[in-house]
Amino acid sequence: MKKREPLAHALLLQKAAARQGFDWDRAAPLWAKLREEVGELREVAHQRRRGEEELGDLLFMVVNLARHYRLDPVRALKQGNRKFVRRYGYILKHADTLPPLGHPRRLAQMEKLWQHAKRRGL
Repeated sequence: MKKREPLAHALLLQKAAARQGFDWDRAAPLWAKLREEVGELREVAHQRRRGEEELGDLLFMVVNLARHYRLDPVRALKQGNRKFVRRYGYILKHADTLPPLGHPRRLAQMEKLWQHAKRRGL
């Protein structure tokens, strides 16, 4: 059996289950389920094993939501990664204007640069 990337594998698992009738009949209830999964993760995030388990459930639910909206979660994450690289790259280009590491204003300045990059469409 071919080893698949985890997001793609989650999508295949869900499609197979849906073909057998094990599926949500519409997307709307998935939003409540997503909130539930976020809450469960918040409760145990500081515990490595349980935190990872709940994070996995949350990611699986995100894939489920994407599937219901006919969005490709693998492509979406790739696009999100590229967007992060562009915006963080913009921050790095302006690193010489930032307060030094450890300075309490550094993160706020980085966030301002991030928002500027976002407004520029990066």
